[in-house]
Amino acid sequence: MDTRRSEQAGEASQVGVRAQGGSLAPGRVVGDGRYRLLAQFGVDERAAAHLWRARDGQLKRDVALTLLVGDPADAEAARLARRTLERAAHASKFGHGGVARVLDVLSLGSGVTSSEGLLGVVVAEWTKGSDLVDLVAQRPVAPAAAARMVQALAEAVDHAHQNGLVLGLDHPQRLRLTPDGALKLAFPGPLPEATLRDDVKALGAVLYLLLTGRWALPGGPAAIPAAPHAPTGRVIPPRSLVPTVPVELSSLAVRTIEDGGHGGIRTSAAILRVLDQAAEAEERTQLIKAVGEEEAVAEPDGTVWTTKKPVKDVARRKKLAFGVTVLVVATVVILAWGGMMLINLFQGESKSSGPNLNVAASSSSTAPPPSGEQPPPAQQPPPGPTVGAAVKPSAVAVFNPGSKGDSPGRAKNATDGDPGTVWKTDDYDEQFPVLKNGVGLVVTFKDPINLSQVKIDAGSPGSKVEIRSADKKNPKLDETKVVGSGDLAAGESTIALQQPQQGQYFIVWITQLGEDGDGKFVTELKELTFLPAG
Repeated sequence: MDTRRSEQAGEASQVGVRAQGGSLAPGRVVGDGRYRLLAQFGVDERAAAHLWRARDGQLKRDVALTLLVGDPADAEAARLARRTLERAAHASKFGHGGVARVLDVLSLGSGVTSSEGLLGVVVAEWTKGSDLVDLVAQRPVAPAAAARMVQALAEAVDHAHQNGLVLGLDHPQRLRLTPDGALKLAFPGPLPEATLRDDVKALGAVLYLLLTGRWALPGGPAAIPAAPHAPTGRVIPPRSLVPTVPVELSSLAVRTIEDGGHGGIRTSAAILRVLDQAAEAEERTQLIKAVGEEEAVAEPDGTVWTTKKPVKDVARRKKLAFGVTVLVVATVVILAWGGMMLINLFQGESKSSGPNLNVAASSSSTAPPPSGEQPPPAQQPPPGPTVGAAVKPSAVAVFNPGSKGDSPGRAKNATDGDPGTVWKTDDYDEQFPVLKNGVGLVVTFKDPINLSQVKIDAGSPGSKVEIRSADKKNPKLDETKVVGSGDLAAGESTIALQQPQQGQYFIVWITQLGEDGDGKFVTELKELTFLPAG
């Protein structure tokens, strides 16, 4: 199947190549005579990028080549190619199972000569498996399987974005399906102007493709039909094309692809949450259907049994039915009796034939003191930890993994000692975590402190926050630890940590925004006060 796809891709990609160093064809050697072309797997026409499987003559292994075709005399084309190669070289430091590892990057004068008709080559490890275009050419993928496949790819995007990398997976021929059923970016090499948003839209387009067999972004291959659009310009939801697609997945695909309007999904983290929920729901639905569609067996007396091993003896069936009925009735009686006993127990009005039960106020069962003796004094709970004087952070910054914004220049207002100056989040059309997990402030202390409480003067009631500790100034969210949480009221709220926490870096992480009365979601922090254990 791969060979057939390669031949079709090769036939469609020769225009513009012959005039620049001859035709790219199987058997040709590129990259200073090191890589012998074996089969072509696609063309990303937006960047004149030809995607090939090749043989590394030195290391005797197959590799994936992204060949940037163009005229070295074309200054603009050369500039764009250099930008792509720079981004690919940067991505070589990134490792994830959802992305083929970049092995080498060749440029003009460094592995590529002007006579080859190439502006550069990205060399990556070869990804075994099957072509994504072949997969969807036969029939759409089952919704649960599609969700799981995109989920693996979204995890790679999420990790890359946390590291400030754009993957450039917005072309279906750059992706392959591995033998274990996961999608993988097999031909890395992001376009010069590709953004984080383009990666996110690509996840929605890949989901759309799996569910419908159609590509919903510009610049797709001719081998895949384009997604239809309504007269308004909006893409038709997958469910309108394939009625068996669940509403959640159909909505996710459209909301991720579209740029305008409310309810759009902008981050891979939000996609991951929805995909996981939708996949689990669809898998449960399919399981229920599978159980309900077990083989039906008709008996001579007209009885229909839906087990795969029906009981053929009529007398045995009657005994079985009677036994099940008795068991059900007995279970109901026992549960009802138990419920009445519990009610009587907690109301002190037991109607059973036994003696009344006395539930002591204390969890320990102790005998009453002898007559004339005073009972020992009740134990008082241990006093809570004392709190010392507030410690002012030496630095404060916005903590916003995977994205920018949320007034980074005003972060210092939250610790300047003046409630009249504030830091607040951006105004969001959707509540967390639809658009992203959250946002917050990370504070740094000159020396480690033993933090006990955080007082938060806020102007956004309804907000929820977590206090997280970190080992460094710019951690990933999964590298931090929740040490306290609470809800914010209008005015000052105190968040007591579960126990005093020693550390130099702490994060006030907003997991739920307040509302501003105009249908927007926002949280405003006037002042943060950090109190160590006394």
